[in-house]
Amino acid sequence: MSTLQHTEKVIPLNSRRPRGEAFVPPKRNPVRPATRAVSITSGKGGVGKTNIVANIGYELSRSGQSVLILDADMGLGNLDILLGLAPRFNLSHVIMGEKRIDEVVVEGPGNMKILPAASGIQELTQLSRDQKIGILYELDQLLDSVDILLIDSAAGISANVLDFSVSAHETMVVVTPEPTSITDAYALMKVLALKYDEKRCRLIVNQAANDQEGREIFRQLNIVAQKFLDIEVDYFGCILKDEIMTACVKQQRIVSQAFPESMAARGFRNLARKTGALPTLPATSGDSHLVWHHIFQEDISWK
Repeated sequence: MSTLQHTEKVIPLNSRRPRGEAFVPPKRNPVRPATRAVSITSGKGGVGKTNIVANIGYELSRSGQSVLILDADMGLGNLDILLGLAPRFNLSHVIMGEKRIDEVVVEGPGNMKILPAASGIQELTQLSRDQKIGILYELDQLLDSVDILLIDSAAGISANVLDFSVSAHETMVVVTPEPTSITDAYALMKVLALKYDEKRCRLIVNQAANDQEGREIFRQLNIVAQKFLDIEVDYFGCILKDEIMTACVKQQRIVSQAFPESMAARGFRNLARKTGALPTLPATSGDSHLVWHHIFQEDISWK
């Protein structure tokens, strides 16, 4: 838990700036390199995305990296449940002005830090633009002491989901061999390319029978993406189907921690190694750790 102390009154995110005041991204510590920000998302729910985020985060932490995971599924967050945590506060308390963002951070397995989301609060699935900017603004303040930020995005193509995803330097799309998952992954890539002007995403295939199946799913998606979309798809790797994963989910344990020599854990270590080797790209607006260009597509006024 952060030891920072705050003496000012905490007020709701959507009332922290006067109406009409220009929004400027926060300035980061120039001495320290920018935090590597990676979002992991999917077009379809139930593809194991949160499990992938948790295991990659755990492996990165074990390798000595300082890792923060943002559960960006604002209304149905379940990262804390998967990890067997019971946080007292979450991002809903930040949005309502009851807590500052560093006060809701909790420690997860392997010393990784978790920013938990709320669950069962429908209003949080319809955040205003000002609320989203406020969360990202406060999040940026935490990142001077973080090597890697992992954003565990909600599934789907809504603005509430993608505004958080595209704030990262790298976007990874999780897909399974199911036809519906493949179709929805393509739909997600289409929105990323056409609405958010994303030029590249990386593909992770989960629950693959073998590496050949993973590469075949990538080949199928890459063909249609090259033909119809202006987006480059890179094959980042696959996690082979492993029954031990189901047992770990039921026990609220990370497979990489509980069964480090399992087939799934070896796959997660490989993904973590690749994630840790990704370049840190400069943000396109200001000197913040995050990418803000999509925020400035419309004039911002704080209510």
